Amino acid sequence: MCLAIPVRVVELLPDERCVVDLSGVKKEISLALVSDVAVGDYVILHVGYALSKLDEAEAAKTLALFAEMAG
Repeated sequence: MCLAIPVRVVELLPDERCVVDLSGVKKEISLALVSDVAVGDYVILHVGYALSKLDEAEAAKTLALFAEMAG
């Protein structure tokens, strides 16, 4: 099973890349599939690529569900 996880963009980098925050873990990912991303935006992360933008309320709801499932 594969999961796509909401993450917050914390830094934009050259070459369609950015740094995201996933529960305190910083990770560099590709923005090649998504346009018009800014620091503070939430994106859906899957295997190192941002797949789409996500509004903050939906990201919070999804992250809360993941936390609930983790126990």
